[in-house]
Amino acid sequence: MIYDYRRTPLSREDRALCDFAAKLTLHPGAMEKSDFDRLIEHGFTDEQITLGVQVIGYFNYINRVAEGLGVDPEPWMKLTPSEWRQKKSNQRNIS
Repeated sequence: MIYDYRRTPLSREDRALCDFAAKLTLHPGAMEKSDFDRLIEHGFTDEQITLGVQVIGYFNYINRVAEGLGVDPEPWMKLTPSEWRQKKSNQRNIS
């Protein structure tokens, strides 16, 4: 689930935003007015969409910089889904 948002129970709004982020990440040149309209239909404001695009763009940028320079991911970024769930479960039990 942590690797594929489409296999996770999300609200319609969150799924629309994830779909938008995936398209902007994988096919930025294919973005159309309808992609933005879909977010507006789900209740997103122009300001929220602008901030979303900036966050999506930033993460795309920083990931490409890290990959381009051969920066190794942090150890916590290499966890398998079951390891990640176990770690999150342990954190909740400590709180």
